Amino acid sequence: MFIYLAIILAVIEIFVILFRLTGLKVEVSRFQVISLMTGTGFTTGESELILGHPIRRKLAIFLILFGAFSLAVIVSSISQFLSEGLQAKEIFGSAGAVILVFGVLKLKSVRRVLAAFFNREMKQNIELADLPVRDVFLKDKEDLLLHLSIYETSSLAHQTFQEALPNHEGLEMVVLFIQRGDIIIRTHLYQTKLHEGDQLLIYGAKEVILKVLHDDILIMKEKQKEHELPVNPIP
Repeated sequence: MFIYLAIILAVIEIFVILFRLTGLKVEVSRFQVISLMTGTGFTTGESELILGHPIRRKLAIFLILFGAFSLAVIVSSISQFLSEGLQAKEIFGSAGAVILVFGVLKLKSVRRVLAAFFNREMKQNIELADLPVRDVFLKDKEDLLLHLSIYETSSLAHQTFQEALPNHEGLEMVVLFIQRGDIIIRTHLYQTKLHEGDQLLIYGAKEVILKVLHDDILIMKEKQKEHELPVNPIP
């Protein structure tokens, strides 16, 4: 049982490293790997980071299958041990192979090669539309994708974006679209008068967006807090 536990822990750490090489944070990687192997907890919002990424999906498929079959293997091994006796070299051989793989993946040179391979696979085989939003837009930690809600007291309300920010062309931010109810507005965005209830998707430099739209973001947070709604900015 201790050998089996060691194998499971080694497999978990192996896939934590592999998920990290695709750009996933270590704490998110470890939780999702354990969730996939055990079939519990994978309904969290973070699971979208796995499902929306083609390479992570392939890794997840293996983990799901490994989690399902590993239980059957351990039950079979215990039965064989109790009935015939299982040779120690078979047990330690399996554990040693997994730990060896884990040790190899800890090498920086190996991780660099795998990271380059994953990136090359993404560029060659994956369509842009298949990538998660974070991988498409948030190329740098200074990038921000903001879903801004307009309220009656917002500074942008009852005027166009161009009227509110006449120097918008010189700023590192762009409006991607305006959602008004069920209608998506994609043309003449800066000349469209904004109304209460409009939803703006804005992309650009985090520092610029937070500075220029500080008051509107603060109003949105306060309103959403009143209604106990989640805040929309994507860090």
